[in-house]
Amino acid sequence: QVQLVESGGGLVQTGGSLKLSCVASVRIFSSHYMGWFRQAPGKEREFVAGIRWGSGVTYYTGSVKGRFAISRETGKNTVHLQMNMLKPEDTAVYYCARARGGYTTLAAEFDLWGQGTQLTVSS
Repeated sequence: QVQLVESGGGLVQTGGSLKLSCVASVRIFSSHYMGWFRQAPGKEREFVAGIRWGSGVTYYTGSVKGRFAISRETGKNTVHLQMNMLKPEDTAVYYCARARGGYTTLAAEFDLWGQGTQLTVSS
């Protein structure tokens, strides 16, 4: 059954903003780590941002630092990705994922994935 569901994708102009959400239908524990990845056509899936569920400590890949913000609502088992100053190169399918351990940027270390939501940034 579906356990992570993303929403909020869409079409936005360069410089615009969008907020993605991911709701987990399974319990997220304080030891877990939630991440957002993205995959553009013809490219590998890449880490975008992550957050330690218990502490709220966040991590970002260099290309989105200062533009994206990951946050969580522990009571709602929801993780968000606020994306500002969007660029055409941000266009991709965005996935949220759960890792049982701590900080990582490796997709292979995430054991639960959503189905993805498309973001398209027009120039």
